[in-house]
Amino acid sequence: MILCITSLSGHAQNDMERKQLFDYDWKFFQGDASEAKANDFNDQSWRKLDLPHDWSIEGKINPKNATGAGGGYFPSGIGWYRKTFLVPDSWKAKKIAIYFEGVYMNSEVFINGKSLGVYPYGYSSFNYDLTPYLIFGKENIIAVRVDNSQQMNSRWYSGSGIYRHVWMIVTNPVHAANWGIAVSTPEVSSKKATVLVNTKVKNETASLQKIVVTTHLLNKSSKSVGKNQTQIEIPANSEKEITQTIQVSNPMLWTPETPNLYQAQVQVVKDKKVLDDSKTNFGIRSLKFSAENGFQLNGKTIKINGGCVHHDNGCLGAAAFDRAEERKVELLKAGGFNAVRTSHNPPSEAFLDACDRLGLLVMDESFDCWKTGKNTNDYVKYFEQWWKKDLQTMILRDRNHPSIVMWSIGNEIAERAKPEAVETAKMLLQEIKKIDTTRPVTSAVVNFDKWENLDPLINVHDVAGYNYNLHTAPDDHKRVPSRIIVQTESYPKDAFNNWKLVQENNYVIGDFVWTAMDYLGESGIGRYYYSGEVPGQHWENDFFPYHGAYCGDIDLIGWRKPVSHYRSMLYNTNEKLYMAVREPAPEPLEIKETWWSVYPTWESWTWPGFERKNIEVEVYSKYPKVRLYLNNKLIGEQKTSKEEQFKATFPIPYAAGVLKAVGVENDKETEPVILQTAGDASKIKLTADRKEILANGQDLSFITIEITDKNGIFQPNATNRLNFKIDGPGVIAGVDNADLKDFEQYVDNTRKTWHGRALVVIKSNHQAGEIKLSVSSNGLEENNIIIQSTQNN
Repeated sequence: MILCITSLSGHAQNDMERKQLFDYDWKFFQGDASEAKANDFNDQSWRKLDLPHDWSIEGKINPKNATGAGGGYFPSGIGWYRKTFLVPDSWKAKKIAIYFEGVYMNSEVFINGKSLGVYPYGYSSFNYDLTPYLIFGKENIIAVRVDNSQQMNSRWYSGSGIYRHVWMIVTNPVHAANWGIAVSTPEVSSKKATVLVNTKVKNETASLQKIVVTTHLLNKSSKSVGKNQTQIEIPANSEKEITQTIQVSNPMLWTPETPNLYQAQVQVVKDKKVLDDSKTNFGIRSLKFSAENGFQLNGKTIKINGGCVHHDNGCLGAAAFDRAEERKVELLKAGGFNAVRTSHNPPSEAFLDACDRLGLLVMDESFDCWKTGKNTNDYVKYFEQWWKKDLQTMILRDRNHPSIVMWSIGNEIAERAKPEAVETAKMLLQEIKKIDTTRPVTSAVVNFDKWENLDPLINVHDVAGYNYNLHTAPDDHKRVPSRIIVQTESYPKDAFNNWKLVQENNYVIGDFVWTAMDYLGESGIGRYYYSGEVPGQHWENDFFPYHGAYCGDIDLIGWRKPVSHYRSMLYNTNEKLYMAVREPAPEPLEIKETWWSVYPTWESWTWPGFERKNIEVEVYSKYPKVRLYLNNKLIGEQKTSKEEQFKATFPIPYAAGVLKAVGVENDKETEPVILQTAGDASKIKLTADRKEILANGQDLSFITIEITDKNGIFQPNATNRLNFKIDGPGVIAGVDNADLKDFEQYVDNTRKTWHGRALVVIKSNHQAGEIKLSVSSNGLEENNIIIQSTQNN
């Protein structure tokens, strides 16, 4: 589902639309052009584009780029955006603001040549009042300077530019404030719920206003399930907060399994005329955290199987298209996760909306550093001046999302062992509690000398966030029995031990693996290598051409690695048997691992050159035993109970054919899984995640390409060069193959397959029609797929 949005291109499509999308028809220039803020500047030669836009992902990966290994060696620099728009005379009596969901970074916004301000933090949303500077009935010009040249400022890929949505907000001078509506549910049962709606109303007129605030709660069918009306007086040029209490009978509760949503419609009414009309989504649910019962949602204890993610969307870079953000949540859910940590910054609104709608718990995180930096140009430069504004922004913007169950105020803070860190944590915590008392506050703390030395910092938090330290939880519980613990980061290879600690201890509420998905930047983390190659962890050497992180359960094109199936099997009941093969090393070489890696394991029984040599087959199973067959001959039977960590390994001499694993229960075989040896690469198989998209200039179809032999069996060793051609009303937004050593450009019309796969992302334009993607490769049969792009009714 893509949000239905009104566009505001050359002029307002609907004069009265309160929130109008302002993403279309921008001009862009990469480089500095200080005169571009002026209205009479000639931008004819500039590139035309729509937002969201990330110029870094379009560029060439180069070891000389200033972003370095942390930023994935992508280009950064300075860019300018300009947009011309007509302001109708009918807006003369309105208040008009421009709202940016995220600009990376150090943005300065100009309206008709006048600077509205500079906003440093690239992950914060912000807005400016345009009203005093607009020329009505005429063309107006917004110009935005974006400065991401001060490197390094991030330890991962940040992207560059206006990478999230921009909106025009048009309201009556008497209106609900931006982020001024807060919905909470202090009392929840299956029979009834109490909903509190707190609304801040602004009166931006020169006279006292007598108004009525009417709030309707609407269910998913848009039927009213409760109402409140409150009369208030607001003096001139002031604001007033009111709280309305509404009872809802037999509420549909929000859980990850049943992500039921409601809407609060808040209207500001004067003399029976609606001056302002806002709608806010929310969910009815209760949260409780205790050392005795762990984390309880609606009174039921839930164990968190979480993953950390960064904000990039692989080959799309940081561009936060609604569909890319939604697909990310779909992939996390399909990978068995019930929770996500937005490491180490607030995510896009579209990402949180998808978590609400699809049912994924969220730990929403603010900062990667406080007063001591990790890079020369990171947030430490802005912390003193901006922490309060940025933290308030995150809480005010995100507080109505039912998916968010915890706030995090930081990650691996460098000064964590010093008393000043304790004071900073208290300061941040107090600021959050002024706005929201319904959720606990945590942060991710990593070991420092003696773990107990960090007790003063950890004890400030409502929930203790442990990075890579869950093994100390039983001892810590004896020392601090009231402590509620969540592992905020863990090594992928420790999945079983962490699951066991989470299951066996009520005070341990869950685990967030580093990471749920591969990401750009932090180059080389999670890599494995062959003897003879440069050894070491990702920070110890420069491992170019690695330009990203291979520590995810899910790779950059959305393929679930074997560890994803294993972790999901531990926590969930929907998958009971899975088989993969450990990559054999060509003798005398060995495969070496790093801290965040897991041994390279593939869904493949195609290993030419290894005939009669032993290869290890791994079977993950929730059955008591498994059996393995090769070409219908029994190889062996092994136990796969908890004692064996639900895992069996069979070393067998490689021979081509059919490998089959079965679960064994009461001596009966069940649920066979098969890997089959593939012949030579012959065909191109195309699979679209959606064959129909909206012609709104932003909707996406993700097309997975797999190489097969002539019989349609997947060929996992294929490295064919693919060429892409597109016809019809769409463009190729990105191409990828999940190989983090392949430094070809991500915006292109060609890519090699890696382990038999590649991905093409198609984006609609504003015309409806058939989009045809043709994929060709030397020696293979060409194939094509058609995507329908339709106008929204």
